[in-house]
Amino acid sequence: MKTFLLIAVPASLVASAPLPAQTQRYRDQDAAAEARRSGQIRPLREIEERVVPRMVGARYLGPEFDAATSVYRLKFMRGGTVIWVDVDGRTGAVIGRSGE
Repeated sequence: MKTFLLIAVPASLVASAPLPAQTQRYRDQDAAAEARRSGQIRPLREIEERVVPRMVGARYLGPEFDAATSVYRLKFMRGGTVIWVDVDGRTGAVIGRSGE
């Protein structure tokens, strides 16, 4: 005869709401999509096409978007160092770099 062990899992773990950081990320993504549709910011692909080729020897890890400032932050890794490139979403101009 087989014996089964039942483990009680709190309902809050099974059907949990997004964490605050995830919720903010979704809001920023929605804001970016709306701003892009209305022509307030440039498409992410256009931003990436301008910036990624300039980052010779770095691996592109992905973007973040700050809806409050309309700034894309592109994340790269080169030789174990994380590099952030900030780009104005309205103009496509690089406005800052850190980590180099």
